[in-house]
Amino acid sequence: MPALALISAVLVITVEQLVQWQYGAAGLLGLLLLTIGVRANSPGFSSAGAVLLALLVARPAL
Repeated sequence: MPALALISAVLVITVEQLVQWQYGAAGLLGLLLLTIGVRANSPGFSSAGAVLLALLVARPAL
């Protein structure tokens, strides 16, 4: 299982870096809110993070 944990950690760090590179600090904040909401089973945090990420992704189309 330690290898699986290492692979998971590398994957999470890679996704975080890609989101920050593409969408800046707001994207990282959205991802953080979404992650905290899912882990804490808080619909408010996860919804806020999902909406923020959706707005950042849809911004060029608007």
